[in-house]
Amino acid sequence: MPQSTGNPKRKRVNVRRPEVMEKVTAEVEEHYRSSIVEKIRNAGGELTIDGTTLRLAQQFGFCYGVERAIDLAYAARRVFPEQRIFLIGEIIHNPEVNKQLADMGIVSLPWQELSEDYDRLEAEDVVIVPAFGAPTHFMEKIADQGCYVVDTTCGDVMKVWRRVKTYVKEGMTSIIHGKAGHEETQATASRALGEDGSGHYVVVLTLDDTDFLCRYIREGGDRDNFYARFEGALSPGFDPDHHLQRVGVANQTTMLKSETEEIQRRVRQAVIDRDTEEKNFKFFDTICGATQERQDALFEMLRKPMDLLLVVGGYNSSNTSHLVEIAEQELPTFFIRNAKCLEDLEQLVHFDLHRKAEVKSRYPAALLGDGPATVGITAGASCPSNLIESTILRVFEMRGISPERVREA
Repeated sequence: MPQSTGNPKRKRVNVRRPEVMEKVTAEVEEHYRSSIVEKIRNAGGELTIDGTTLRLAQQFGFCYGVERAIDLAYAARRVFPEQRIFLIGEIIHNPEVNKQLADMGIVSLPWQELSEDYDRLEAEDVVIVPAFGAPTHFMEKIADQGCYVVDTTCGDVMKVWRRVKTYVKEGMTSIIHGKAGHEETQATASRALGEDGSGHYVVVLTLDDTDFLCRYIREGGDRDNFYARFEGALSPGFDPDHHLQRVGVANQTTMLKSETEEIQRRVRQAVIDRDTEEKNFKFFDTICGATQERQDALFEMLRKPMDLLLVVGGYNSSNTSHLVEIAEQELPTFFIRNAKCLEDLEQLVHFDLHRKAEVKSRYPAALLGDGPATVGITAGASCPSNLIESTILRVFEMRGISPERVREA
């Protein structure tokens, strides 16, 4: 039986064993790696065949935290071959990866709230905590059930948790830039309550939310309007007249860095305007390094002309959606799950961030025309290279270039 450590009720187990990880590495390589992607990357990120140029961002796809989470999930199945294994929600925001885990017999548990499924967990069951982390009451429930725990929480997420815990100890309210319904933000918000539940938080998503909050910091306002504006985004018992006196800004790690920085600037100025000093304001830069690298790589990519950009990934991936937001300001940009979205030669299937729905659109004329075309591809931190490869092959195929010629090139 695997050895556990720490709290005797929370049986944390180390599945990263040399004999296990050697097999896991080979398995993950087989499922998700791409020799075509690696060759294009090694050639400077660009491939041209018969007037069709395919350009890759310098940074895209799996980050270290995502790779680690997937490795640990695969390792859990090898270490516990006969036991029931559960996963809180999704390991990452990519449907193909989550389906692969489901095919391995790893069962997804609801993550929005503690359901009766958690009451049915047994001491010999294994529960995987996803890369986003999980709220404290989920972790406490799993500990009470006595399950084995394989925790894949990203280190960058835990850095944010340490910050908001510091805010609680200093009597400060956490202003969290993020999506209130996102798994990571919910996990962070639970830590912002502190160990005794005395802490407070408010989640802001947009600059409009921030301006509303800043007006209240400066001038006060109508409490009912405040509660209506931030419904579902406040700690229990939040009092805007009291809990906005001392504030610290934190963020969901996958947000747009420039927006988080602007939120920090506006909140800081609001506190200074009210207090004539900033001692009641704090912030820390907690944007994930991989998220920033992918955003920076996209900005660099956009310096060169392209006819269109494909952003590949799960529609519920926050860091991927921000890449779409950046690019669609500059050129035709399409957010696709995978190459299947390009199967129809008349219309492509993609996710519209503004309508929050999957839609169909006509292709830009340059893609299906006879003249030269340049297509860019990037992806968020949760997209495996095999999905990028199939997209590359499909783009060339639409231009009359066979997969065999791409592989030869």
